Amino acid sequence: MTDVTSSKSARRPHHWRHDLIELAALFTAVVVADTIAKTIAKGPDGPYLLVFSAIALIATATFHTWWARRHSHAPPAGHTGGRSTPVPPHHTSPQPVPAATPGPRPAGETVLWRMRTTVDDTPGSLAALCGALAGLRVDILTLQTHPLTDGTVDEFLLRAPAGLPAGDLAREIAAAGGRDTWTERADAHDLVDTPTRVLGLATRTALDAAELPLALRRLLGRCTLHSVPAVSLTGRPTGEQAPVEGVLEETVMKLRDPSGGTLLIERPHLPFTPTEFARARALVELDARLGPRVPRSSDVLTLPEGNEITVRRADQRDLRAARALHDRCSPRTLALRYHGPVGDADRYLDHLLSPRFGRTLAVQTASGRLVALGHLLWDGDETEVALLVEDDWQRRGIGSELLGRLVAMAEETGCASVYAVTQASNTGMVAAMRALNLPLDYQIEEGTLVITARLAGAPPRTERPHEQARQSEH
Repeated sequence: MTDVTSSKSARRPHHWRHDLIELAALFTAVVVADTIAKTIAKGPDGPYLLVFSAIALIATATFHTWWARRHSHAPPAGHTGGRSTPVPPHHTSPQPVPAATPGPRPAGETVLWRMRTTVDDTPGSLAALCGALAGLRVDILTLQTHPLTDGTVDEFLLRAPAGLPAGDLAREIAAAGGRDTWTERADAHDLVDTPTRVLGLATRTALDAAELPLALRRLLGRCTLHSVPAVSLTGRPTGEQAPVEGVLEETVMKLRDPSGGTLLIERPHLPFTPTEFARARALVELDARLGPRVPRSSDVLTLPEGNEITVRRADQRDLRAARALHDRCSPRTLALRYHGPVGDADRYLDHLLSPRFGRTLAVQTASGRLVALGHLLWDGDETEVALLVEDDWQRRGIGSELLGRLVAMAEETGCASVYAVTQASNTGMVAAMRALNLPLDYQIEEGTLVITARLAGAPPRTERPHEQARQSEH
């Protein structure tokens, strides 16, 4: 960021006395030159003297012009050049801030840090922070200010020497007046400026209703998001209904879910600011105005026996077809999926198909019948995968196909792992998890098996030879 000086203040003042003196000097020079020319022109060397006089006059004029330009464009006294950072009004200091003593120059690599600190709303507070960072040879890449009632939260993206400990950074910031300082390592994705990042999140939310929970996580950083329905799966009111304007309680944010209930967002390590609350509420309002929506793409696959199936996204508009699938499944298939009887299938399926709780893939035949469902469910900081395949369509690779696609979705959203809850006797689900070729962790208790697949550094998924997919847009 560079200071800009207006053209009016930058223009040098005009003095009429200087012009009058220069005009008089020019007139005198012409008279003297004319007298000398008349005197020496009659001599034998007169023409040569005139040529030499002309050359001397041109040289003198050239030197005068160069000297005048050099001094008229010189910077004012005390100007040191370089970049300067404009200071917000609440941080403006009327007194010069003494420069921090520069530390040793960083030799070698640098790292990115995100830092947030709270300062008093007094003149010079931001300048003091910048001076402390300069003393550590830390470069400020971006800066955001979050006004509070009793201070200001300054959020920085910093490039610091790789050998600078986080403790030293926190101590210097505290000495400069910062409090409640929070730091964490950043990466190249944080280099995107905040308006661009927010617009990107809004675009993804507009295209897919299931993106809202993920967009809120990316917007607010490390936080836990729960969607609490207004009515439980058993039909009882939960008492959770946030007001339209939402609620902000330091580390807890409550927003009204457009589909009913409350979006509960918690970030115990760092209080939310009013600016963050306003951004989150704007994303939720955008989701409410656009209504139900899922991407309208589908993949057509050919099974080994030659039958074609279509894999597409599903939501609550597929509730009737999903209930028909339930009715055709055997009690054993439903028990392996839900670990017990399902009292109210309609309400339970409506919950599973809601984009607020995750993403759902549906498999339908050429005739349009739904024969399988795959769910990717947001469970706080974790992600669950679940499958239901109609009995007559089992052992044809449909479950593995759905599971692979769900895991790919989880990787795209930045999930570190996914888990499946099943029974130890469900050999089909166990085999499908093993076929992912990912590191697996197993936990079993009283017949319930939890299989967790770690996604970090997962190898790319390859298609099986018999799968012939073609993309179609509707």
